[in-house]
Amino acid sequence: MLTVNDLMTAVPDTVTPQTPLRTVIGIMKTGGYRQIPVLEKGRLVGIITDRDIRLVMNSPVVLHNRSQDEELLANVTVESCMTPNPVTVSPDTPAYRAAEMLSMYKFGALPVVDGTTLVGIISTTDFLDYFSANIEDEEGAI
Repeated sequence: MLTVNDLMTAVPDTVTPQTPLRTVIGIMKTGGYRQIPVLEKGRLVGIITDRDIRLVMNSPVVLHNRSQDEELLANVTVESCMTPNPVTVSPDTPAYRAAEMLSMYKFGALPVVDGTTLVGIISTTDFLDYFSANIEDEEGAI
């Protein structure tokens, strides 16, 4: 049976609650990520997504100028906009269960924990990569 362990990104990049948004954006851009687990003293305490950052930076209600954007990027930390205590899966969770959870909750990713230790992250992209690789194999065999 296909499990989360078979598809997940092992040992993902992480940030702390005190990480400034500017740093998070840099990590996301460099790594091509849309979600990053948040660890404090080695323990998973949250997840921050590109959507969380957009909500902070692009309020449709408040007009602000570029200097205020710079101030937000430098002074707002992950802790103020992350999702605390995220839903998680274990490495031995059947992959289809994780896919159901991503679909049901409309999440882009789920942190993968073994006990209390973060060991990976599984995202919709991981499922799409797996699907496209296997469909390609099936079509090539025809």
